[in-house]
Parts: sequence; structure tokens; C-alpha cells
Amino acid sequence: QVQLVESGGGLVQAGGSLRLSCAASGTMLSINGMGWFRQAPGKQRELVAIITSSGTTTYVDSVKGRFTISRDNAKNTVYLQMNSLKPEDTAVYYCWARVVRNYWGQGTQVTVSS
Repeated sequence: QVQLVESGGGLVQAGGSLRLSCAASGTMLSINGMGWFRQAPGKQRELVAIITSSGTTTYVDSVKGRFTISRDNAKNTVYLQMNSLKPEDTAVYYCWARVVRNYWGQGTQVTVSS
């Protein structure tokens, strides 16, 4: 069973920055994809950014140029550096990992005030 532990959410003013971290544990298997999804109130969960074990990245258009995803394979940890935050980035951010099947973190709140 894979466990994902997130950290780094919080409250920030528009234009500010936050860095999310997610550490995976409980598996000896290779973790294929890791990344971040988010869900705002009343909206569906959406992909924010994902990264493969080889470093290939995918971003939702709304965060391109502002967010950067990175990964430390030795530590089974994925990061999301979020710059130039906007109020519409406010959501619960969920860590995701693919190890045979999908695993999810508990979620961390990111709130951007205007």
C-alpha cells in the first residue's frame, strides 16, 4: 500500500508563491507518474501537473509559465513550485502517484487572496 504525505499548502496573497511537497512511501516498486490535481469548491478535480519517472512533464494550460513540477526519484518525492498565484488557483491540491494503480494524498488547501 502506497502512502502519500503532502505538505506546503496555506494562505497567500495574489502574486505570491507556495511550494507543495509530496513524499511517497510503502512501495518497493518503481513509481511511474507523480503529480498534482486540484479541486475547487463546486468544480471537478482537474489535473494541474504531472511528471514521469524520466522527467517528462505535462501542465494544464492555466498554470503554464507559473508552476513548475519536479521530482526526486531517490526520495520518491514530487514538488510543485507555484509562482504568481491567482485567486482562481484556490483549491484543495491532491498529490497523485501511479504504482500499478492510482494513489491519492489527503489533500492540502491552497488559498489565494485578492
